[in-house]
Amino acid sequence: MLNPVSTDAQFQDAFRSDVIRGLCRSRKSIPCRWLYDARGSEIFEKITALPEYYPTRVETGLLREHAQDIAVFTSRTVALLEYGAGSGIKTEILLAATLPALYVPIDICGSFLRETAARLERLFPGVETRPVIADFVEDFTLPPAVFHRGARTAFFPGSTIGNLTECQAGALLRRMRSHAGPFGCAVIGVDLKKDVTTLLRAYDDSQGVTAAFNLNLLERINRELAADFDADFFAHAALWNETESAVEMHLVCRVDHDVAVGNRLFTFRAGESIHTESCRKYDVAGFSALVQANGWQMARVWQDPGETFAIFGLKAI
Repeated sequence: MLNPVSTDAQFQDAFRSDVIRGLCRSRKSIPCRWLYDARGSEIFEKITALPEYYPTRVETGLLREHAQDIAVFTSRTVALLEYGAGSGIKTEILLAATLPALYVPIDICGSFLRETAARLERLFPGVETRPVIADFVEDFTLPPAVFHRGARTAFFPGSTIGNLTECQAGALLRRMRSHAGPFGCAVIGVDLKKDVTTLLRAYDDSQGVTAAFNLNLLERINRELAADFDADFFAHAALWNETESAVEMHLVCRVDHDVAVGNRLFTFRAGESIHTESCRKYDVAGFSALVQANGWQMARVWQDPGETFAIFGLKAI
């Protein structure tokens, strides 16, 4: 059973508001959460299999290698809460190792979440699944059954925390701490700082899959908000922001033109861009300071030999 914390109408209103507000800014931007409609989620799964996109491959390897150690770390867990569940491929590894009584996948895309929940229910019939449609960047309520099941673990793979500003990341960590409770723990995947060439290749692959993922946002706006974006007038770009220690994804306008979104008209100039996503990179010390300031203590760190990615084990404080 799905637990829709936010209705389709509420999401649609939020989408429209974010797009209009973002396009009105002097530096146009749209929050990255709107990249993940059903089509965007499908394309992103293709990205995770690309040779240039190392985070999924390295994190999956770490989870497989350290599954039993992570299970020991989360040994008291009865409920596993996953923020941004996606396809749930990495979740399979953790569920197989921990076998909690309850699994709560949380995702903004209801159709994709339904598929993931159904598949995991078939794979783990002994684990009750309670999917929740919600934007985990905002406050939301979990099903009451979650709080009647003992200790809880928050699971946040994919280095998705890097998509959030420091303020948003802190708020989410506190939200996870509230959900997990005083005896809870968290398992969070984080992409680490490394050479810029490797980073940029991961977000601008040679096959153009990431470009299709980014450009799909314009098609979504056209479909859902009665807009007339011409995707051929925009190009995908991945840029390094040294100040923010982040790879930024942009949709760069190729030619001067106007775009209608509903009854609003927006002017684009050649070279102007829409900022669609930031992917921040951390070091171990920096991430440790972030979690310490937001209700957690660093308990374990699992890293690959090249120290390109880390899975952090946190305990509530």
